[in-house]
Amino acid sequence: MNRQFQGNMMLLITSLIWGSAFVAQSAGMEYVGPFTYNTTRSFIGFLVLIPLVIFFRKRFLRQHPLSERQEQKLNHSSVTGGIICGMVLFVASNLQQVGISSTTAGKAGFITALYIVIVPIMGILMGKKIARIIWIYVLMAIFGFYLLCIKDGFSIGKGDFYCLLCAVAYSFHIMVIDHFATQFTDGVLISCVQFLTVGILSIVPTLLFETPSFSAIWDAKVTILYAGILSSGVAYTLQILAQSRTSPTIAPLLMSMESVFAVVFGWLILKESLSLREMLGCAIVFLAVVLAQLPAPDFKKKLFNS
Repeated sequence: MNRQFQGNMMLLITSLIWGSAFVAQSAGMEYVGPFTYNTTRSFIGFLVLIPLVIFFRKRFLRQHPLSERQEQKLNHSSVTGGIICGMVLFVASNLQQVGISSTTAGKAGFITALYIVIVPIMGILMGKKIARIIWIYVLMAIFGFYLLCIKDGFSIGKGDFYCLLCAVAYSFHIMVIDHFATQFTDGVLISCVQFLTVGILSIVPTLLFETPSFSAIWDAKVTILYAGILSSGVAYTLQILAQSRTSPTIAPLLMSMESVFAVVFGWLILKESLSLREMLGCAIVFLAVVLAQLPAPDFKKKLFNS
């Protein structure tokens, strides 16, 4: 089994976990505020990853012995990467959690998936050339978003808007992870430090805007544990490990499947329903994100080469 296939499978599992986590996150909002939820789940993810960091580091050193200086360099680059990734994820995850508190799990999943289109568009800011056909996908996604989210009177739901901002923030997160995952770093350590950073930063808005209580957190324990252990501890770590093995076009495509899983789990567990208009919007958005990652042969070269 080659490295790329392993990476693809990791990302497919990641998207499955993330899609189901939209349900847990939505259910958790019945008990605690979004910042309290993210603070607790992030610290759980951090604690879960500590023994994994130790285990995988010992195994790595047995297979690839390093000098003390090399290991120090590995730790420094990994901690630095974890802090930077954590700062970006802090913004993205809290925007998402606030958005989920006032929209459906399925809609939140699909809107968040817009990062699949946003990531190549952001390449323009990095001096990369974007083929003209990408704008067709952008217009498709915008039209799908309109059908999905714009209400009567041309208003947009607050939760939908936060999820759209979340998609932009996650685009930065994907790019930052791609930068550090392809360097001499420890992916599990990056993920561990990432969630410690998110947890610490999330304490501030939690204390400023919410009144957390142990009883409320305890009532939401099942959803918090699910999101903390699986979505944070497992899925985000798999994302970091997988992005070092998967091409930049395949990775976002596989991660975009979270939107499909979010709708499926929202329908199965939360009994959520979408109108015909909203389902059409979902279909158009998903088609746009898929087509954006399945370009013509010469398109990849034009899109990703400066």
